[in-house]
Amino acid sequence: MESVKIRQIRAADNEALAALIRSVLVAHEVPATGSTMADESLDHLFEFYSQERSVYLVLEIDGQVAGGSGISQLQQVEETVCELQKMYFLPAARGKGLGSTMLEKCLEYARSFGYETCYLETMPQMKAALAMYEAKGFKYLDAPMGNTGHCNCQVWMARKL
Repeated sequence: MESVKIRQIRAADNEALAALIRSVLVAHEVPATGSTMADESLDHLFEFYSQERSVYLVLEIDGQVAGGSGISQLQQVEETVCELQKMYFLPAARGKGLGSTMLEKCLEYARSFGYETCYLETMPQMKAALAMYEAKGFKYLDAPMGNTGHCNCQVWMARKL
């Protein structure tokens, strides 16, 4: 039986998470520019999510980093709006309900930080993620919110917390 653990990010996770996220993005043919792939914070997630009202959760399976997801304030909008960020999982972690569990934990943190709305951006080819977001009450938007720099993310969603 697998040992599954969800915990907050540690500095030692930076390298493994950056490699994991890049591998998922490449597998889904996500453009290198205008997406998470180009984020300066990608190699420094621990430091980025150490800021106030932010958290990054790591999924471990049998002691190995298998995924992660974060919450941080969405830039250039009112401070009651957060963004679900960098939610990626290795193929071995998918289809087990772990993404849904991670999402719920992130939303709990968002509420505790005082956010009222959670926004996300993704790609249309992320079909399983889209189905999960819809099931969790996220609604499609006609335009992006804030300024994430992710011009190649063509799907925008949000939900009230």
